[in-house]
Amino acid sequence: MTCHTMAERLIQASWQRRAKAMTAAAGLAGQAAVPLLLCALLAPSGAYVLDDSEGLGREFDGIGAVSGGGATSRLLVNYPEPYRSEILDYLFKPNFGASLHILKVEIGGDGQTTDGTEPSHMHYALDENYFRGYEWWLMKEAKKRNPNITLIGLPWSFPGWLGKGFNWPYVNLQLTAYYIVTWIVGSKHYHDLDIDYIGIWNERAFDINYIKVLRRMLNHQGLQHVKIIASDNLWEPISASMLLDPELLKVIDVIGAHYPGTLTVKDARLTKKKLWSSEDFSTVNGDMGAGCWGRILNQNYVNGYMTSTIAWNLVASYYQQLPYGRCGLMTAQEPWSGHYVVEAPIWVSAHTTQFTQPGWYYLKTVGHLERGGSYVALTDGLGNLTVIIETMLLDSGGSFTLELQEDELFTLTTLTSGRKGSFPPPPKSQRFPSVYEDNFNIDYPFFSEAPNFADQTGVFEYYVNMEDPGDHRFTLRQVLNQRPITWAADAFNTISVIGDYSWSNLTIKCDVYIETPEKGGVFIAGRVNKGGILIRSARGIFFWIFANGTYRVTGDLAGWIIYSLGHADVTAKKWYTLTLTLNGRFSSGKLNGKTLWKNISVNFPENGWAAIGTHSFEFAQFDNFRVEASH
Repeated sequence: MTCHTMAERLIQASWQRRAKAMTAAAGLAGQAAVPLLLCALLAPSGAYVLDDSEGLGREFDGIGAVSGGGATSRLLVNYPEPYRSEILDYLFKPNFGASLHILKVEIGGDGQTTDGTEPSHMHYALDENYFRGYEWWLMKEAKKRNPNITLIGLPWSFPGWLGKGFNWPYVNLQLTAYYIVTWIVGSKHYHDLDIDYIGIWNERAFDINYIKVLRRMLNHQGLQHVKIIASDNLWEPISASMLLDPELLKVIDVIGAHYPGTLTVKDARLTKKKLWSSEDFSTVNGDMGAGCWGRILNQNYVNGYMTSTIAWNLVASYYQQLPYGRCGLMTAQEPWSGHYVVEAPIWVSAHTTQFTQPGWYYLKTVGHLERGGSYVALTDGLGNLTVIIETMLLDSGGSFTLELQEDELFTLTTLTSGRKGSFPPPPKSQRFPSVYEDNFNIDYPFFSEAPNFADQTGVFEYYVNMEDPGDHRFTLRQVLNQRPITWAADAFNTISVIGDYSWSNLTIKCDVYIETPEKGGVFIAGRVNKGGILIRSARGIFFWIFANGTYRVTGDLAGWIIYSLGHADVTAKKWYTLTLTLNGRFSSGKLNGKTLWKNISVNFPENGWAAIGTHSFEFAQFDNFRVEASH
């Protein structure tokens, strides 16, 4: 969804003039009690009346953002302090920055879900671990800053064991419901987090009986307070299904639609349920994205009676060349430098979030401005009033008593608590280090994933070899032995990328350990040119060794483009050192320091990430990763 705007340039002017407007509005605070009859917005053709004499509109449920769908906060956890805390303050701290009311997170399911994979708390049927990934950490950080923030969990992919051989999460309804409920219970038990809403399956099919089973299981576990939102796709067919099924209507608390274009449908309104835009935005966070976000926040209610809007995504904290680069409310993609950018959508959000709260009510008198744009008004019922006006689609030439200009966002409010928070400038942007190494020697890692590795298919976690007290006691291990129930087109190989996408000439060195006899295989790679939902078609230079005693050099992850193959003295259950050198059009590879192949000509791609991975969904380990690169 694209909006033509100069929002970033004009947002600052809006904030400067807001102080004068707030003072004027504060004088009306005494008149803001019922009945509220204010001719606050005057146009040449007459007045826009804000009136609560016939009651109020719908209850406001808040503005939020999504972490996940997938791995969108991956690099944030690696940021050094104080920069990581500053970023979190800009997102969640009340009356400071975006001051979000809602945080929605992915329930990691081990599958590729846009920009990477997020680990499940149950990789296998008898496996439970509530310290994988970073979403629980992020929810706790949000709660520290805003104890009242609403928390939502939603699965995109699911671990493969739930499908019992099928790529489908509804094979055993009780089992899948149990899996989701354990995540909610684990959130509380291990992290003291109360999940407020739970979803079904992001942008995929819903199963009516599963939704009912999930509700019963939640109730049985004493989780009556956890509400169900469905179906995180389109308004239909969920709305019609609810109207035809009284039990389904009863168990669903919120109808959530994605990218509704500010419109709802009749069936959704007839359910009398809360209507949310449960995923929206997905726009580069520059001028146009900020203006688009401002328009959505107002018009989702004006046009569609949606009482909550949730942005994808929270913070663009993933490698920019992955799909949908910079589609977060702000950008934080350089943990190695500490650099981040507070983008315009942060302040667009603040125009609503800092001057309203969930539990306020919209006035019924909201609408469009005569020459484009819109206005909404909300009250807490205690005498406070906030009016948000956006002119993102204003016909030029319009003038109002508030002196609104084209492409502006303006807030009139009786509240005086808002501010444009700031910190000293973060460090300047720097490239990923040209020499980088990691031996994974950490006794008690705070996060399950090694810094800067971005898993694209499979899950790579810190691992302790209890039976190996020597050089490879601490490693990075690929831990999936089964393809997940996919949300996107996961590759058939597992792969984790790292580094600078502009890398061309480089040497990658890594110790590798194949765990699967006969059929197992691992690789290191350079110039990997695709990731995220495009990972299956990634090109690059891939150096493979296999437990059957062979090696292979391919030009793609899938292994269709074969540059070289042959015998290698390799077997499973033994450590080997692989070295891949790329220099201009030529490549060479070493096994345990001895040249295995050399001078293979590779013309494409010219640059890309470094990577490690496995031939299939199989256990394998990596250690002493090192890369030396020149651009």
